[in-house]
Amino acid sequence: MGHSSEPIIKIFGILDVTGEVVTMWIILGLLTVISLIVRKNLKERPGKFQNMIETGVEYLDNFFTDNLGKEKARKYFVFLATLFTFIIFCNYSGLIPGVGLTKYVKAPTASLSVTAGLGIMTFVFLQYAGLKMGAKHYFKRFVSPMFFMLPLLLLDEFIKPASLALRLYGNVFGEETVMEQLYHLIPIGVPVVMMVLSILFCALQALVFSMLTSIYLDEVTELE
Repeated sequence: MGHSSEPIIKIFGILDVTGEVVTMWIILGLLTVISLIVRKNLKERPGKFQNMIETGVEYLDNFFTDNLGKEKARKYFVFLATLFTFIIFCNYSGLIPGVGLTKYVKAPTASLSVTAGLGIMTFVFLQYAGLKMGAKHYFKRFVSPMFFMLPLLLLDEFIKPASLALRLYGNVFGEETVMEQLYHLIPIGVPVVMMVLSILFCALQALVFSMLTSIYLDEVTELE
């Protein structure tokens, strides 16, 4: 929790593999396994596990439909739902006892490099979605309603992913730091209350990131 990242190993002597990266790989592997299990065991009469997954998918579908409309929500659902799922798993990983207390496993979203990567990925997807609407539509966004707005609108385009990354990092890192300090100051009672609040807080941060992304998607794909 709240510690600086220390490299565990180096790949090719250049790329640092930190605790956040290791935890991220574990989460990606876990999500892949869960996806394969669910896909292989889909049934018309779902069991408890499939029911739980379907309920989550339905909730996210309704959530993004409220922001984008049904057609766009279905079109971009895979990206948005994957983004939400990855972030919430990363956030919740910080609540596992021992995570953050060693350099080998740390909550990925408590690292600016990970949230910056999510911001860059979101930025690239937004540009892709905008260009899919046509080159004329894409470039017209930056000169409407007046041409002199071009510098400001271009700056805004880069500020969006940066704000997403900084907001997620700041909130998760701050929450983990507060939890750590409270644990040292009042080891009985208060940390339990904070843990319960953290469960809600982690889900909220994932919702905010994916919600803002869906709003930005709606803006870049809006037809005049």
